[in-house]
Amino acid sequence: MSGLCREVITLQLGHYSNFVGTHWWNLQDASLSYDPDTPLGEIQSDAVFREGQTPGGHITYTPRLIAMDLKGSLRTLRQEGNLYDPGKDTSAVSWEGDLMMHKESPPQKNSFLEDLDKLDNGEILAEADFSTPHPQCSTAAASVSVDTVNSQLSRLQKGYNLEGSVKVWSDFLRIHLHPRTISVIHQYNHDGEAHRLEAFGQGESLLQGSVLEDLEDRLHFFVEECDYLQGFQVFCDLADGFSGLGSKVTEMLQDSYSGRGVLTWGLAPVNHPNSTPMKDLYHLLNCTLGTVHLSSHSSLFCPMTLRGGLGLRPTSPVSFPFLNYDPSLWYHSSAVLALALDALTVPYRLRDNSVPMWQVSDTLAVSGRKVVSAYGAVPFPMMHGGSLPDALSPFSGSLPWKPLSSCPELRDGRCYGQWTTLKGFEGQRLVSSLPAGTPPPTPLHSLHSGEDVLASYLSSFYPNTPLALQLVSTPSKLTAPFPQMFNPTLDTNGFLHSQTPPAGSAVPSVSSAPVLTSLHSGPALGLWLSDLHRVVSSFDVRRVAPSFLSQGLEEGDYREALEQLKLMSRLYRDDSGGTTRSSSEDEDD
Repeated sequence: MSGLCREVITLQLGHYSNFVGTHWWNLQDASLSYDPDTPLGEIQSDAVFREGQTPGGHITYTPRLIAMDLKGSLRTLRQEGNLYDPGKDTSAVSWEGDLMMHKESPPQKNSFLEDLDKLDNGEILAEADFSTPHPQCSTAAASVSVDTVNSQLSRLQKGYNLEGSVKVWSDFLRIHLHPRTISVIHQYNHDGEAHRLEAFGQGESLLQGSVLEDLEDRLHFFVEECDYLQGFQVFCDLADGFSGLGSKVTEMLQDSYSGRGVLTWGLAPVNHPNSTPMKDLYHLLNCTLGTVHLSSHSSLFCPMTLRGGLGLRPTSPVSFPFLNYDPSLWYHSSAVLALALDALTVPYRLRDNSVPMWQVSDTLAVSGRKVVSAYGAVPFPMMHGGSLPDALSPFSGSLPWKPLSSCPELRDGRCYGQWTTLKGFEGQRLVSSLPAGTPPPTPLHSLHSGEDVLASYLSSFYPNTPLALQLVSTPSKLTAPFPQMFNPTLDTNGFLHSQTPPAGSAVPSVSSAPVLTSLHSGPALGLWLSDLHRVVSSFDVRRVAPSFLSQGLEEGDYREALEQLKLMSRLYRDDSGGTTRSSSEDEDD
């Protein structure tokens, strides 16, 4: 894993972003291999992982990551992690007076974390049959330890039912983190009703004093060890006060690291626990202000949610034909988004033909349109033993993906730019292999490369759209604790069964899955932004939510943000024909 590469530093800002990020890092970790005889893969893991060494001399690979969350959000995870033992602090002055000790039982670990502890201690899991012990993944001195651990965990995949035990993101974190990764904001609580980070203004005012100094110190540590830093990928909560913190963080990155890419993924869950109408209004206002400010300070901004919309009355959560996920569980919805992000972030993580962050953003963010929408087929329905033309042929009338940004496509063929990635087709054919003399059933079956097949298919829906394509055969490895929420029509590799399984047969554990994703910049975003502006402008925030403006946000700044939102929506207006203008735009004109 040595050699030069374009490094990426990841920031995770907020509890739901850490949910998504934990699944994303688990996916990356599951693909790591320390065997020097293993051929290098398509993905350049060094782009996001850093190499280090423990005091005992063991080589480690930890995420190049800064994760921010609130007090009480870690449960069983130590803030400094378990990678290095800080030892006892002997510099403290001893107290010779009377002591009163209060003991509190530590949170109980779930079965997955207990098994990780066993692996950490060199124990063999009872259900696995190996002759020698190996420590936990990403901390091993042995060259093949990660492969061994992955094998053990994959054997236990169906034994982990964490849906009822996951309370926070550290409950399913399978990797060790660097001691400089986790930053806890002690001014606000994760649980309870008091001292909550609920409003955009609260988050904005946080990035100063000790919080700012701590973040800058962590950034400098990770930046200074990079040979060629291409930029930052930011996972940021949209619906709570972290949207305000994220706006200040991205502004700092833009100012301090000019010329580096800042790709921001604004994340929102389907639901919030113990929500009320007033809290829902706060969520809407945070999403609105976050969209304006995060896009302004980023090279590219993409909101992502499985919620039917960011407004007060969303439609039903996004459904996928081959997933049986529970939208109300953050553990599930974050897994779906992480699987999509594993494909969406591929362009700047490839070993060969890598596209740096600045080129991705320059391709899509044309004429100041820095907001893009995401779409995904999770998983993409490929038949085992079939071909890409066979998989696309059933979708001649409609595209196979679903909106991941609550922004439906207009389906009228107009789009300013598109970046599409197909990941995980390993072992399947990208072109048809019809016998000689057999007429092709569709034009796609007559093409001679996977790129031509996918480009021809997409051009039938978007004939005049600039299109960037990347096809990556390496699948996302879905080892424990990724939730098993797949349809039984899929085989263990995530492909459709060529034959219907016999009734009563055991449902296989899906260990990988093909995914098709696409980033769009087009008139549909103009409607989405315009509707968001219309909803927020329909009420007087001073009257219905006066406390929102008392949390550090000036009314003038709020009004200016709404005006910027209106101007942003007009950037996506297409006056060349068609009916992409909303009623609110017509009234403004």
